[in-house]
Amino acid sequence: MDSALYSTMVRSGRTTYFVDLKEAKNGSKYLSITESKINGEQKQKQTIRIFGETIEEFRKAVNDAAAAITQ
Repeated sequence: MDSALYSTMVRSGRTTYFVDLKEAKNGSKYLSITESKINGEQKQKQTIRIFGETIEEFRKAVNDAAAAITQ
């Protein structure tokens, strides 16, 4: 199991987002974003992982998209 170096969560109605910085056994760090939501009586989870070599590009894309919302 990979260890979490940083962890936070964001709640939005019946959906919770978990944002974790993790370190794999080989020492490489990656971002893990998990969406957990309740759909009826079922709990659904989806996780994406963004690895170190693409994290800056991912951050820029999220920041650009967030900035576009306010325009």
